[in-house]
Amino acid sequence: MLTKVLLILLWMSIIFPSRIEGPHAESERGPSARHDDVYGPKPQGPQKQLPSEEIKPTTVDTRQRFGKLVAATEILDSMLNKYDHKLRPGIGEKPTVVTVQLSVNTLGPISIMDMEYSIDITFCQTWYDERLRYNGSFESFVLNGNLVSQLWIPDTFFRNSKRIHDYAITMPSQMVRIHKDGKVLYTVRMTIDAECSLHMFKFPMDSHSCPLSFSSFSYPKSEMIYKWEDFKLEINESNSWKLFQFDFTGMSNTTETISTVAGDVMVITLFFNVSRRLGFNIFQNYVPSSVTTIVSWVSFWMKKDSAPARTSLGITSVLTMTSLGSYSRKNFPRVSYITALDFYITVCFIFCFCALMEFAVLNFLIYQHTKPRASPRLRYPRARGRVLTPLRARGRAQQQQGNVVCEMEDSEDESDEEEGPSCPAQQSLHPGRTHCPGGCYKFCKYLCTARRCEGGMWQQGRLFIHVYRLDNYSRVIFPVTFFLFNVVYWLVYLNL
Repeated sequence: MLTKVLLILLWMSIIFPSRIEGPHAESERGPSARHDDVYGPKPQGPQKQLPSEEIKPTTVDTRQRFGKLVAATEILDSMLNKYDHKLRPGIGEKPTVVTVQLSVNTLGPISIMDMEYSIDITFCQTWYDERLRYNGSFESFVLNGNLVSQLWIPDTFFRNSKRIHDYAITMPSQMVRIHKDGKVLYTVRMTIDAECSLHMFKFPMDSHSCPLSFSSFSYPKSEMIYKWEDFKLEINESNSWKLFQFDFTGMSNTTETISTVAGDVMVITLFFNVSRRLGFNIFQNYVPSSVTTIVSWVSFWMKKDSAPARTSLGITSVLTMTSLGSYSRKNFPRVSYITALDFYITVCFIFCFCALMEFAVLNFLIYQHTKPRASPRLRYPRARGRVLTPLRARGRAQQQQGNVVCEMEDSEDESDEEEGPSCPAQQSLHPGRTHCPGGCYKFCKYLCTARRCEGGMWQQGRLFIHVYRLDNYSRVIFPVTFFLFNVVYWLVYLNL
């Protein structure tokens, strides 16, 4: 009996708590737990895959992935475990042959003052290292810059470089590719400021060959040999080259052997040929110089008595040419020879100076022909022991002065250019005039600066130059001479 009572109490304690917790649990579970009370098909949740279906594909992929990674790691470890990067391949047996390939990314700018140029290149070197051969399913391994220090790399250096900039953002711009047969490809990108000796004799019509020379720093020719792969050079002209005043005309290469203390070293030199464009210098130097020279000739059309205007124009032209010569040398190396531009500016300066001197010579010669002769000191003459009266003395002095002072008269029937003193041989044509015996001015041994004289023996065989026609001569001589100079100048320098 007691046993039955205990079983009933146990059964009641199990049934009543489940009924009390039912509503609360249902409210906590939310509406998703009340689908049993809704009429209709019950929503089916996502079917759970069997553990075997979930694990088996992932395990296979992981094993395959980690299997290749482990295999690559084992191959690299086996190669680098006993690898000595301090020794070159084939040491003591044969020289190491390094094949070089170059890709030019950017060329320029070329600095005339520093005589150097900048070049951005991707430098590739290929050689065979038997110690890096391996067997496996991998055709090649690509290693970044962190593992470059663990391999032997050729000690190539650029002989005419001044500065070299490496790219190290975000990682060093260098790469090593190792093939199954032991072939190693090493690629690095760099910007080089290299020396370029510029010969400026023909400036600004000059052409230059800027070299890029490289060789091994420590290995002689018996241990390391450089060669081009069919002279393969990639030039990426699609990039913005910074040549500015130059045009790229091509390239060439040379291979030579230089004797050093370490032995005979093989040196390979690339030459980048460039030629200067004339546009900048034509408008900045040649046109201003020519225009200034032509402007200085305006004084030939001015009157002879306009001394201030002609003098100021001549001096201004000379000073302008001096400034142009200094400006052309401002951004130019201090070389000891004369360039083509210097020669042109110098000739223009001489033309401007001669135009100024032409007026000075003209003014001097006119003054020499027109100045009065110095008269003797007038004294009151004595007549038979007595002094003449002032009126008689003055009359007699004027009579004596008329014998030595020239009367300068302008010809009424001739133009202004024909004015001036006449020669003694011409006195018969104008008997009513008084002429000076020195009317023909002896300018030099071969010139007579007056009208053509046929009188004295010293005037024969001389070139006749009329003083008052110097401007007329200059109007023709200066332009013709300058034109002929330009023809000869451009023909010579453009064909050299």
